[in-house]
Amino acid sequence: MRYIPFIILLTLITVASYAQISREEYIKRWQLIAIEEMNRSGIPASITIAQGMLESGNGNSELSKKSNNHFGIKCKKGWTGKKVYYDDDARNECFRKYRTAEDSYIDHTNFLMSNPRYGSLFDLKTTDYKGWAKGLKKAGYATAHDYDKRLIKIIEDNKLYRLDKKMSYQELAVFEQQSVSKRISNSTSIKPYSSHKVVKVNGINAVVIRKGETYEMLAQEFNINDWELYKFNDQRAGYQPVPNEVVYIQAKNSKSKTKLAHRVGQGESMHFISQMYGIRLKPLYRRNKMKAGQQPKPGQTIYLRKNGRT
Repeated sequence: MRYIPFIILLTLITVASYAQISREEYIKRWQLIAIEEMNRSGIPASITIAQGMLESGNGNSELSKKSNNHFGIKCKKGWTGKKVYYDDDARNECFRKYRTAEDSYIDHTNFLMSNPRYGSLFDLKTTDYKGWAKGLKKAGYATAHDYDKRLIKIIEDNKLYRLDKKMSYQELAVFEQQSVSKRISNSTSIKPYSSHKVVKVNGINAVVIRKGETYEMLAQEFNINDWELYKFNDQRAGYQPVPNEVVYIQAKNSKSKTKLAHRVGQGESMHFISQMYGIRLKPLYRRNKMKAGQQPKPGQTIYLRKNGRT
């Protein structure tokens, strides 16, 4: 009987090793790097994701799992990185090996941009996924006679063309309004393979959102739940952030660490002030003896640390 737990553990490990990534999981995992590479190069994000899905079997191929090669790119002349060998069109062919899957996505962009065979594709619009698919086939990216049709089917079956408009996998509307981004700290740090700089406001990590982005997209990028972003930012479910808005990716503090009070300017709300200083809205109301929803008047003093009598 004492061997049963070990057998169960071994079974669980074996099952986990054969776990397959679904197409939806693949899209959600890599859509942001595909959009980022589209911004850099003009290659449609839909094409990048579709090629990754097709070439890697949705990230389940041995090449993608062991070598992080999602696009089946072979070593070719001039490759100085790590190498692995697999049987493909011929026996024991050389394929590129990457440190991370993100490196594979970046190299896929560089590979297409640096190869004259694909030069004419960059004259196409980023929304012309059909033209890109046909162009990749014509240029000989893969030997399959229906390679373009396969890519187009993947794109249309999964509505990947939405990515070419910089929308997340869950299509959402975006509204443009004013923001508070100009008043945040200039202290920044860069997160590897992230499309955002992380800024510090009152010691709390935050990002400045760009046009077309949503809480759902940020949640995927920083590996947190979208409901947490709504809570961190004192927003109702379904709220759409606006370009240049500060979005906290951690819970705000209950008070300011450095400043005692804030003099209210024209049009400033309590939520505006809470976001400006990285303070949760409820403690801010409570400290200033105000009811939830009540708004300050221009010139009023809002205490950020204490109310002057404590």
